[in-house]
Order: sequence, then structure tokens, then C-alpha cells
Amino acid sequence: MAQTSANHTQTVSGWAAHDTSGKLTPFTFKRRENGINDVSIKILYCGICHTDLHHVKNDWGITMYPVVPGHEIIGVITKVGSNVKNFKVGDKAGVGCLAASCLDCEYCKSDQENYCDKLQFVYNGIFWDGTITYGGYSDLFVADHRFVVHVPENLAMDAAAPLLCAGITVFCPLKDNNILESPGKKIGIVGLGGLGHIAVKFGKAFGLHVTVISTSPSKEKEAKERLGADDFILSTNEEQMQSCWRSLDFILDTVSTSHPFGPILELLKVNGTLSVVGAPEKPLQLPAFPLIFGKRTIKGSIIGGMKETQEMMDLCGKHNITCDIELIKMDNINEALDRLAKGDVRYRFVIDVNGNKL
Repeated sequence: MAQTSANHTQTVSGWAAHDTSGKLTPFTFKRRENGINDVSIKILYCGICHTDLHHVKNDWGITMYPVVPGHEIIGVITKVGSNVKNFKVGDKAGVGCLAASCLDCEYCKSDQENYCDKLQFVYNGIFWDGTITYGGYSDLFVADHRFVVHVPENLAMDAAAPLLCAGITVFCPLKDNNILESPGKKIGIVGLGGLGHIAVKFGKAFGLHVTVISTSPSKEKEAKERLGADDFILSTNEEQMQSCWRSLDFILDTVSTSHPFGPILELLKVNGTLSVVGAPEKPLQLPAFPLIFGKRTIKGSIIGGMKETQEMMDLCGKHNITCDIELIKMDNINEALDRLAKGDVRYRFVIDVNGNKL
């Protein structure tokens, strides 16, 4: 494992965290030369994910400092390798969480690279050449073209950036459970943040009856008036929770903080499914009885494969779905991370990388 290798000759400017304080500072590093299977991307925008916050503070105990976060990357291609046929210079392109996989296992061969045993992430991972990966809080990215997607021309690039993580994270559970092909189905979205708000948009675009479930009374107006949700349940109100008992076909839980799952499971109909995409630091609070007496299923999901990610981007182009964002400059990143930790963003921070002229 090394930070660079002999072919890392391109000087890149970015921002990195160097210790568990999580404070980011300007950081100059090297990226590899554009290889025969690579594309080089001038980064224009990069979304800020809650995962970035966990990594800069080493909340999960896996951070390799210095860490350059960012896996919601959108920009313009400036170089293409000789083996690359599906991209050209000038194309709008996106890079999400995936940097590499083995490309040969049963999961890679079935377009589920995100479940490959040798999966490596865009930052805080180990690339094929043994070097540490650095993410999108920087001005240039070099990616294997097999882990890059086209960005529809009609989508605003800044508001499309979070689709590369937040979008695909909520899209896949909806697709995998055949919810997107079931107009009229009643679904619940737990949490109305970066993930939840885009899940509501997907639900409404595909004709679903969407109920937002939140601990915050203030989110009701946002959910209904801003995003078009059909119903709202205040999860701290026992009367509201009881009145919606066994009313939902499917629930997507997007919350990344520890919370009880028992009351949420009771909202599901018999044979209903709860899909968890948030990643609380503590073990799940999961009682057995709501599962047993409701014949319910709880399952997890992490991002998506590359084919699914391109499908999601294309559908977003078709339905004009983007994220609601707050655009910031790179030198405001520490303030943004502090606000993200407090839930003070509607609904995703996106860094204007090019505007800051790193």
C-alpha cells in the first residue's frame, strides 16, 4: 500500500483531513497518468455525503489519513485511453463510489460490482496498483472508464452530482423490490435528508403513494408542499403511528443515526419489506415480534452496480429528477461538514470545485 506509484505524475490540488479532528485543509497530491482504460475528468462539482463526515473523523475505524473525501463527482472528460470507446473528450461524466472491482466474480459478471469481494472505493480504498484512492474534493480525477457514467445533457450538473451516491442508494432498493413497477403502492420513507428527499422524488415520478416518516414536525410542510409527498407521520407521536398500523407495502429507512426499528416495522402490511440504507454507528435495535407476527422482511442495500447507476441517471434525465442542493465553495467545506453533522442542510451540500479555482 502506497500513496503514489511511479506513474503518478499529475499534480492535483484538493482538500484532505489528516487526523480525527476531521478538519480539512488544502492538500497537493499526485494522480496516475491516464491509462489505456482510463478517462481523465476535470471535476466541476462534488457532493458531500454523510459518509464523508464519518471518514474524516474515522468514526468507523477504517480511515487511512490523509483522506480526500468525495464520491459524488461530476465533470467534463479531458482525456480518453486508447481502449475507451464509450466516452469522448468533452462528455459530461459522473463517478460515484466505485473505483475498482475484480471484474471476474459472479457479482461483477451479473452487474453487481458493488458486492464484489475485492471492491475498492473512490476514496480511502486501495486501487489495482496498490495505491490509496483519493476522492472528488479535488480538481482532477482519473478513473477506469468501466466505473464512469454518462450524465444526461438536460440535468443541471451541480444538482445531479448527489445522484451518484444518494440517488443510486435509494433507487436500487426501490427497483430490486419491484416498487418502481407498481404504481399505487404505498411506500414509506424514513428520514427527509439527502437520501430521503430524492427517494420521495423517485416515488412520485413512478406513481407511488409516498408517506414520509420523521421525528421532526417541521418536515411535514417540506415533505408535502416542497416535495409532493402524500402523507406524513410524526414517528414520535404514538397516535399517528398507531393510526397507520399495517398501512404500507414497503419502507425505505434512510436514517444514519441509531433509532428503534420496532415501531417502524409495525407500519408495514403483512409480508411487507423494510429496506435499510442508512448506516448507524451502533447495532440495529431490531425486536423479533414485529417480524414474526407480520411475516415481514428486513434487508439492506448499498449503492448499485454500474449498469444500474447508468439506468438511474438516464431515468433522472427522462423525468428531470435532480437533488435539492446548497452550493458551496471549497473553503467553506469545514463549515458545511459541521452543519451536516447537525442536519442543517436542505438537502445536500455540493462543492463548486471549478468556481473555487483550486
